[in-house]
Amino acid sequence: MKTKYILSILSACFLISCSLDYNPVGLYSDVTEGVNDDSVKIVFKDKAAVLSHRQTLLNLFKNGQEHWYLDMLLLGESHSDNAYAGAPNAETTPFEVNSIEGSNTNLRRDWNSHMGNIAQANRLIVNIDKVPDPALTEAEKLQYKAEAKILRAMIYFDMVRIWGNVPLITTMAGDITSETITEVYSAYFPPQTDALTIYKQIEEDLLEGLQHAPDNNPADKTQYSKSVARALLAKVYAEKPLRDYDKVIQYADQLAADGYELTDEYRELFDVVLTDPASPPSQENKAIDAWARNTRETIFEAQFFPGNTNWVTWMFGRPLDNWTFYFTWLKWITPSRDLIRAFNSEPGDKRYAQTVVYYPCDWSVYYPAAHYPFMYKCRSAYNSIIKMRYADILLLKAEALIGKGDYSGAAQIINQTRRRAGLSNLSTAASANRETILTAYMKERRLELAMEGQRWFDLVRLDKVEEVMNAVYTKDEGRPAQVYPFTGLSYLLPIPQDVIDQNPNLEQNPGY
Repeated sequence: MKTKYILSILSACFLISCSLDYNPVGLYSDVTEGVNDDSVKIVFKDKAAVLSHRQTLLNLFKNGQEHWYLDMLLLGESHSDNAYAGAPNAETTPFEVNSIEGSNTNLRRDWNSHMGNIAQANRLIVNIDKVPDPALTEAEKLQYKAEAKILRAMIYFDMVRIWGNVPLITTMAGDITSETITEVYSAYFPPQTDALTIYKQIEEDLLEGLQHAPDNNPADKTQYSKSVARALLAKVYAEKPLRDYDKVIQYADQLAADGYELTDEYRELFDVVLTDPASPPSQENKAIDAWARNTRETIFEAQFFPGNTNWVTWMFGRPLDNWTFYFTWLKWITPSRDLIRAFNSEPGDKRYAQTVVYYPCDWSVYYPAAHYPFMYKCRSAYNSIIKMRYADILLLKAEALIGKGDYSGAAQIINQTRRRAGLSNLSTAASANRETILTAYMKERRLELAMEGQRWFDLVRLDKVEEVMNAVYTKDEGRPAQVYPFTGLSYLLPIPQDVIDQNPNLEQNPGY
């Protein structure tokens, strides 16, 4: 198979040019900017070019709302018990009824976008040390490379949790010539790397990034800072391939030392400023800004402002800055009855009103049109999109304490988020043994982080997919019929078939 593809590429190359000296442009290679006196290609000709590319990397999360946010919510919420697909179609319904296949166009978008982002990070990591401009200091080179490695780790962390074995690319592809084709082949058609090795690369990138990334800036949570690296390390060490509960606790505590803590009020994270703050939102009483940005709880977020707004809000419900904008068709990520019942199991949970909102609408797919629930955590075009916040990491510390047998310590952490939500402390019985405290913990994570793309990954990490998801279809009367049961093979999603067709070195995940 490889010989066939090499010969095909060579044939194409000879058709293009006898010398084969050209610069391929693709996911793993970019056109260079110039050539120095020694005929060495320079990707970044000066400091300005580096700073421009660095800003591109800083904006990736903000500009990639489809694959960084929209599709992660579809997977994290609608592929779990938290939400229905919302807008049933060929791309979304399979997540709801467990019939995802390699032909899913959302997965193809996500794979290609993530791999493209990795290529952008690699471009800086690989080439920054070659920049000849003396205005670019060694300290700046170390910082920018550290930031790019944190970004690469963040991307690979999402990819390995979705697909498991994925191509590990830490270099840039060279030019294809008749002399180099066998050498660069693997860069253009990379094979998969086992998940453990991917996790080790993530760990290495984060530990190296910690050395030279900027410190937490309380006034700017859009940076790839040391705190972002620490938060990612806590999450990485909670996962099975590198599970180390002592390190989860270590990095959670370091985040607290960085100044992170829970906000006083849950609403500070997601609320908006209205033209008339004393009245509820309406067509006349519109959102004019986010309630807050850069809270002491958010670790990494994409920020949007008047004149530079997020577009994804109208995918979930009413955008409060423009009441009727695109509110004529079904919205994604509809909160499930099972989630709503979980919120209502203990009256007074303040998180409910910040997570779910009800409007009349023109459709009645899952609920009566007169009283239809919508996802509410991204409610205006000014809302920040929060990738990581301290409550997530603090609760992971509770998970680590449960794993170490400290049920009382875990309960104390769970009580922190419960009290902020307006609930009382857990009962003594809730921390009596591992089963009871784990049940309380999973419920708390579910409600604290609902509609933030975490639920599916929690079920996978804690081996609860089959137990929870195979039962929800019978107890949630609004959920469409399950197509396939969840099994041990359901923990990973299928690799896009188009990608496999283009790359003969990739193998589909078992079960698809």
